[in-house]
Amino acid sequence: MSFLPKPLNKTLNSLSILTSTLRHFTAQSTAAAKPFPHDPTSAYYDELATAAGKSGDLDVFRDLLNKRIEDCCFNTKRTFNFLTNTSSIDDLIPTLSNLNPGFTRKSAFDSLVNRLCRLNRVDDAMSVVENMARDGTFSLTASTFYPIINILNRKKSTHHVRRVVDLMARLGVQRDLTVHNLFLMKHCFAADMAAAAEVLRKIEEDGLVADSRTFDALVIGACKSGKVEGAMVLVRRMVDDGVPMLYSTHMYVIGALLEKGCFEQSVKYVKCFCGKDKALDADIYGCLASKLAKLKRVKEAMMVLEEMKQRGLSMGDKLKTFYERNGV
Repeated sequence: MSFLPKPLNKTLNSLSILTSTLRHFTAQSTAAAKPFPHDPTSAYYDELATAAGKSGDLDVFRDLLNKRIEDCCFNTKRTFNFLTNTSSIDDLIPTLSNLNPGFTRKSAFDSLVNRLCRLNRVDDAMSVVENMARDGTFSLTASTFYPIINILNRKKSTHHVRRVVDLMARLGVQRDLTVHNLFLMKHCFAADMAAAAEVLRKIEEDGLVADSRTFDALVIGACKSGKVEGAMVLVRRMVDDGVPMLYSTHMYVIGALLEKGCFEQSVKYVKCFCGKDKALDADIYGCLASKLAKLKRVKEAMMVLEEMKQRGLSMGDKLKTFYERNGV
């Protein structure tokens, strides 16, 4: 039984949420509810939302979602943690449709889509999107579709991905750079550079500018195709254009160089990017040493670890153990 009145048209204040929610879910029978914090966090709201969701009290859940946005505690991937593979969303969708219109409502729907995709419930996620389209109080954006496209790409479900793209077109949702990058990564990871080139053409056609993830996908594609020289050209382009490099970009280049037996070039590559960021230095030197150790290139790995020690770079536990075991 709900402990809040059904027709609740305005958001509860912090004290009201404290009294109703904490008394119902967290207070002991002989203890008073602890005070609602003056400066609540998103994590705190997630705890309350989980408790309300598990109890099935969607009135409380609705009011928590309204109030958290007012307190600038935005929804997270944990907001809908109470959902499981067997939980129905039939009652939840009307609840979200009664949230404050605009950002509050859209943010909640987006978070629900994300959670459903994490549970591998893509059909339910698509159902939520269709309800969003019928809502009419906000404009759908490409970001809603990110988790759906991502999971379908991982599952290599080309037919279902096409359904999503068609739905976006039907709803008038323009594909942004992130959507293009998701498809680009899919093709590059499969070393399908012809399909990747088509995505690049579409990015240019849409007037978008390649970012770190665009280049990261292309570098991965070049490495997986065995074209290390092409990967190095892309890295040079990133440096010249001032595009920040992701850790994965460095990792794939180092790995590709070592697969070609280019130890000296891999060391030169690492040194080229060293000296600006201590954390990055430790990461890329550590990546090189770890890959050498896995290749059983003990002598070369120890050379890299010695340089890390000289530079005062931190080593992970496995590298420390390797260094101590193989040191003189």
